Amino acid sequence: MAWYWDAELGAGADVTPDDLTGAGIGQRFEDQAAAEAWLTENYLKLTDLGVDQVSLYEEDRLVYGPMSLAAE
Repeated sequence: MAWYWDAELGAGADVTPDDLTGAGIGQRFEDQAAAEAWLTENYLKLTDLGVDQVSLYEEDRLVYGPMSLAAE
């Protein structure tokens, strides 16, 4: 099974699909733990790109999200 993150951009974000792919959005992970570890290491980079929220998928199934990346 493949796990991956999908991203939702904030209003006015000037980001291309290639930018998101280059940042790792859509990258496939072997399990949920690996996907979550990747997000922990990369969420600041994603927020710098203009990503507001992410959702975790296992194949076609939404596991959770959208989850805000904003600091509360």
